[in-house]
Amino acid sequence: MKFFTGEIHSNMFIGVVIDDEWVMDVKKAEAKLFELETLPNSLSECIKMGDKFVEHVGQLLDWAEKKEEDRGSYVYPLSDVKLHAPIPKPSKNIMCVGKNYQDHVMEMGSAADIPKDVMIFTKAPTSVIGHEADILLHEDVTNELDYEGELAIVMGKSGKNIAPEEVQDYIFGYTILNDVTARDLQKKHKQFFIGKSLDTTCPIGPYIVHKSMIEDHGALHVETKVNGEVRQSASTELMIFTVEDIVSTLSKGMTLEAGDIIATGTPSGVGKGFEPPKFLASGDRIDITIEPIGTLTNHVK
Repeated sequence: MKFFTGEIHSNMFIGVVIDDEWVMDVKKAEAKLFELETLPNSLSECIKMGDKFVEHVGQLLDWAEKKEEDRGSYVYPLSDVKLHAPIPKPSKNIMCVGKNYQDHVMEMGSAADIPKDVMIFTKAPTSVIGHEADILLHEDVTNELDYEGELAIVMGKSGKNIAPEEVQDYIFGYTILNDVTARDLQKKHKQFFIGKSLDTTCPIGPYIVHKSMIEDHGALHVETKVNGEVRQSASTELMIFTVEDIVSTLSKGMTLEAGDIIATGTPSGVGKGFEPPKFLASGDRIDITIEPIGTLTNHVK
């Protein structure tokens, strides 16, 4: 299942994709089909329900298919829906892995920079935007705005000291994240937080795909295009630290919670890696595709 937070006719709703053209408002479907109102008002709260939420939505989809002639009040054309970030207001910072593809390490430095342990930084929740939202160029504070296409993990339940073999039990699903970065600020401040946390520099979406739809998270293809030009193209099998490594390491002595978002790192092909660099400019279009999640699209303004 593909879950999202959407807006139609100025009303926000929790949705699930039916097919390439149609989506369902799960709360309205619940009220219409089951005459119940059990679901929370945000996707992050729904995720905390765990398997119960996924099973409930599965039942709603089955019922909607049977009642196809009477579903206009809770099924909408995807083209009419504005897709926000699946979790528009994360409860805490987005956790991100740095230097997790060897080729990216090399384009930014040398073999000496390949990490022996998972490198973690965070992005402020105020940086989050959704699919088709504008990325601000921030010309007053940076001249080196860059893109980074990444697979991101969405945690499904709280846990601490999670063993690698148990990690998948704690994951809800996966999404796409663009770790937009002000390279000059990153260098100036000798750390990542400011250069990673400008407003609008964390596009996420368009969907969270439940883990049951991901056959092998270690063999997903990440592709980033800027104005139609392929800049990044790599498989997650090239990650230095796997999803299991990342989650297990983060959870050692620190509680991870349902709804936490963890970006897994970017492959080579970022703007700074070119000679001369290809930093973002006003009017640029960025498309990041990871199937079966879809494509996250944003424009630079």
